[in-house]
Amino acid sequence: MKLYQNPFKRIQSGNKRIELRLFDEKRRNLNIGDIITFSKLPELEEQISVKVTGLLIYRSFEELINDFPVSYFGYPEGYSKSSLIDSCYEVYSKEDEKKYGVLGIKIEKI
Repeated sequence: MKLYQNPFKRIQSGNKRIELRLFDEKRRNLNIGDIITFSKLPELEEQISVKVTGLLIYRSFEELINDFPVSYFGYPEGYSKSSLIDSCYEVYSKEDEKKYGVLGIKIEKI
């Protein structure tokens, strides 16, 4: 999977424990115990591997984000959940969110 620089760094540091994605066809094939290799955009040269420790299926990014502290997503306490939700819509459309639902991939660095 591909990641922009900031989320990549949050995983690399061990601060990000939940990766947010659409629950599309590709993500429906994920299972607990799988290994995911993230490649940092834009060059895709730097990579980090993580183990899937949980799969959290929700109807919306808002519902998922509101169920966990922002620290699980790699942000400091006090970071606005509404800003985190808004950032999801910079990557994914609300139409796709409604079509597929969303997935929180619980991860741990390996």
